[in-house]
Amino acid sequence: MASTLDRLARWSVRRRRLVVAGWLGALAGLGVLGAVAGGESANNFRLPGSDSQAVFDLLDERFPARAGDSAQLVFRSEPGVADPRVRTAIEDLFARIEDVAHVVTVESPYAPGARATAPDGTIAFATVRFDALGPDIPRQRVRDVVELVGAANAPGLQVELGGPLVSFAETEGPGGSEGVGLLAAVVVLLVTFGSVIAMGLPVLTALFGLGVGLSLVALGAHVVDVPEFAPQLATMIGLGVGIDYALFIVTRYRQGLHAGLQPDDAVAVAIDTSGRAVLFAGTTVVISLLGMFLMGLTFVQGLAVAAIVAVLMVMVASLTLLPAVLGFAGYAIDRLRLPGLHRDESAHRSSVWFRWSRLVQRRPWPALVAGLAVLLVLAAPVLSIRLGSSDTGNDPTSKTTRRAYDLLADGFGPGFNGPLLLGVELAGSPSDSATLARLRDSLAGADGVAAVSDAQLSPAGDAAVLTVFPATAPQDERTEDLVHRLRDTVLPMAVAGTEVDVRVGGITAVFIDLGENLARRLPLFIGAVITLSCLLLLVVFRSVVVPVKAAVMNLLSIGAAYGVIVAVFQWGWGKDLLGVAKTGPIESFVPMMLFAVLFGLSMDYEVFLLSRMREEWDRTGDNALAVADGLAATARVITAAAAIMVAVFLSFVLGDERIIKLFGLGLASAIFIDATVVRMVLVPSVMELLGPVNWWLPRWLDQRLPRLAVDVSDPAVAAVLTDEHTAVADDALDYEQHVDGAGGEGRPVVEAADRDGTP
Repeated sequence: MASTLDRLARWSVRRRRLVVAGWLGALAGLGVLGAVAGGESANNFRLPGSDSQAVFDLLDERFPARAGDSAQLVFRSEPGVADPRVRTAIEDLFARIEDVAHVVTVESPYAPGARATAPDGTIAFATVRFDALGPDIPRQRVRDVVELVGAANAPGLQVELGGPLVSFAETEGPGGSEGVGLLAAVVVLLVTFGSVIAMGLPVLTALFGLGVGLSLVALGAHVVDVPEFAPQLATMIGLGVGIDYALFIVTRYRQGLHAGLQPDDAVAVAIDTSGRAVLFAGTTVVISLLGMFLMGLTFVQGLAVAAIVAVLMVMVASLTLLPAVLGFAGYAIDRLRLPGLHRDESAHRSSVWFRWSRLVQRRPWPALVAGLAVLLVLAAPVLSIRLGSSDTGNDPTSKTTRRAYDLLADGFGPGFNGPLLLGVELAGSPSDSATLARLRDSLAGADGVAAVSDAQLSPAGDAAVLTVFPATAPQDERTEDLVHRLRDTVLPMAVAGTEVDVRVGGITAVFIDLGENLARRLPLFIGAVITLSCLLLLVVFRSVVVPVKAAVMNLLSIGAAYGVIVAVFQWGWGKDLLGVAKTGPIESFVPMMLFAVLFGLSMDYEVFLLSRMREEWDRTGDNALAVADGLAATARVITAAAAIMVAVFLSFVLGDERIIKLFGLGLASAIFIDATVVRMVLVPSVMELLGPVNWWLPRWLDQRLPRLAVDVSDPAVAAVLTDEHTAVADDALDYEQHVDGAGGEGRPVVEAADRDGTP
């Protein structure tokens, strides 16, 4: 009986014009709608229950004028910022900035009592205050301020604008580095298939799915807070998995043709086998990403939504659009060949991979020990990982945020780029003034504090704020130590014996609280993702050992990827080669995000490899042969798929954004390690050592589990793909005739032999 996927494939082929037209309409319609009516990206770092959030809430309630976001306008003049001509130009700039919508005021360094001029008098800064937090300020309004600041630069006067709000406004969406990855993917596909037409189908499918997905992400920004780099992350993941999913299906389609199937049947078999694996693999990626909702953070959920939409759309395109396009291609999929690169997809036992598997199986223990040693060495740097947040000192010097950062650091010290904001809730007693004075003195004398502002009272006089400037940069570990020292000892001692409540906030404190929040929830997240993925593998492969082995292998490859990013971004190994400005902590949300994506992607290869092994095991009952055949049948395509993903992910390392570089290198490293050391060495060696135990499942459990499968559901079709049934009868027309004689929509001029060899 035909499966749902078989029927979907055949329907897509029969209604291919309708399917392609539907995808074209969706791509064009949603693309226009997303461009015109798409929502703004938003970095929402709200952390309910944290000290930093308490300070924001206090500002919102008691200091309406200071409740919004802010930016730092920094300027330098060699004659000195007090020069009359400089002051006139700067104050005129302030007036123009205050006319921009959402700008409340500009706190001038020329105001009486202001302490915003460097000791040498050449550098000063002003604070531009907005009436709302970043997510509620249109990006264009911030860009308007950036343009005014840029226009104010003149001979002898440098003016820059800094701060996270400005970094957010300067961030560009996808549109550059992914082109390099796409070009590399084209080359890999050409080498893999040896045919221009076969190469183009995975690229076409991925681009259609990703285009629709990004449009949906833009529209979804009205409902969900989508971080500014989420579209780039979605592009990175969607492009990689989209090409890979289509690659697996096209490969199986060509195997069907080479085995003697008619094009329509070959499409149905490809979707009912590799398409089924794509559906399962994509589901595991989505499950991994859904686990991020357990973190309870809006920022993290926005990243998850963007990635999930991208994966879902490329998966749907692989299961609907690709069969339709294959229906048009027919036998012509192998036309426009490249000399010397065309291969018969059915001849896997004559491949180097079959011989490699046999070699590993003859020496399983040395292969296992060598593979584990490589992974453990790569993972070793994880032991010194430091989570935190990089600052704008990592931005390229082409950005005004980086130049503003450098000016502030030169004039006042690096800590002025990440001030701490203290929110003080007063007790309403006559001693409040004395308490504030004692608090300021304690802060000024604290180790690691460069300067402290005077306390500013709220309009009602029931709260106060103080700004503390650390002596070290925002991403410096000593700054994090200072925040904890203020919270744990300095502030409690300063207000001891009073009812005054003091909290430490500001963007630097926000990221510290974010990291601690994520660290607390990370074990729950990892446990949930592993448990759900193992349950899926248990149901699909009817084995207790396979899910456990898959989880351990995936954890090893992910740990090795963590080690690589720590070595580069935290230790500085090869940072200049990758364009990393300076070392710093690993962003606190990156390990969680990388785990979600990588665990899902690693399961992709596990599913494709094990599904072929399971097919052979069910057919022969010979574990060694099943492992060798499964590896040989999938190794080349898995290697090609991994090469495509590595190329796509590494292309994002070429960009300017540190976070995107970090994601790109982490994903590329894990995929490379997973597809080489894990899939080609550890998996065959472990499965050889375990033998038939690989497929063990207690009878009582087998009876209670639901039935799912990633292998072909039609026994008649399955028989065609086995070795003893794949030879076409001697009197059948040569497959090459169909390729060379194909015309129109890929239909052969002369019909092929029937499956049983009868012309």
